Amino acid sequence: MNNDFQKLFQYSKPVIIAGPCSAESEKQVLETAHQLKKHKNLIFRAGIWKPRTRPNSFEGVGEKGLKLLQLAKKETGFKTTTEVAKAAHVSLAIKHEVDILWIGARTTGNPFAIQEIAEALKGINIPVMVKNPINPELNLWIGAIERLKDAGIENIAAINRGFFAYENSKYRNTPQWQIAVDLKRKFPTIPIICDPSHISGKSNLIYEVAQKAMDLNYDGLMIETHIDPANALSDSQQQITPQKLDEILDNLVIRNFETDNKNFKASLNQLRIQIDDLDIELIDVLKRRMELVEKIGIHKKENKVTILQNKRWAEMLVKRSQYGKKNGLSEVFIQQLLKAIHQESIDKQNSIMNNNDEV
Repeated sequence: MNNDFQKLFQYSKPVIIAGPCSAESEKQVLETAHQLKKHKNLIFRAGIWKPRTRPNSFEGVGEKGLKLLQLAKKETGFKTTTEVAKAAHVSLAIKHEVDILWIGARTTGNPFAIQEIAEALKGINIPVMVKNPINPELNLWIGAIERLKDAGIENIAAINRGFFAYENSKYRNTPQWQIAVDLKRKFPTIPIICDPSHISGKSNLIYEVAQKAMDLNYDGLMIETHIDPANALSDSQQQITPQKLDEILDNLVIRNFETDNKNFKASLNQLRIQIDDLDIELIDVLKRRMELVEKIGIHKKENKVTILQNKRWAEMLVKRSQYGKKNGLSEVFIQQLLKAIHQESIDKQNSIMNNNDEV
């Protein structure tokens, strides 16, 4: 199984993982699987245990769903995958011949749960996919993967399903692509899969997110697919029909990672040199800005004025966002940049306020 899993990511890009958010009935699971059968290397997914935010929601059909996955595998030849959140889930999934396990966002954020799963997987030769934690904490994601590796699991993939956002966004969960880039830097050989369903939260945004993932050289896509999304028992708004999945995959543009075109490489190199120069200029400008921040911090300390000035900060955020928008920069980017600069400014002023050497 290990070799097959690695080959799947190496030779069939993007790997497609599709199937319903939740296994609901034999008819729903089998009809969905058979309608996806044209995709030869597809991995069939279905949630069996559904950790819901609030009680009295549909929380999956339990072990019965594993029997349905097993039946779908027998009839279609698909490899199967499902989410596990504790050791008992691992044992039951393996008993029912599930080929690949995945760990959900809530579990990834809980080191105790991850350790329990890692202990249950010791000595078992099965691939595991790890979704990012709900909140944008890279170390939790890294830690989950490290715990699995420590248990002897080497065949691991990571899934970007997006992160909870405090600000309003068109997405259900913001993708925060850079966090996955940072994870890839830590684990260069780990395949990265995108979950456009959970990122978008809406079926009409799935293609857009999937294409962005392909442009960023992701290795696979996990897309929730259901024969009747409107009547799905969970996450109905973000599921699509097998026919819609076909349409999305047919329209995806898969780009080359490299090219032998010498003119392209020479031109790209020149543009990157210009970017390097501009990055140095940006850092020099930020240095000068922080020197002014330090002077402001000294003035505030001398006059016993608080660091945070909410009115000034709110006005600046609006004006800078408007100016950035006029210059072709997205409001989200400008606000993220300003918030990072603002936090560094607060840290510098706080250091000055609490340094008795400053007068």
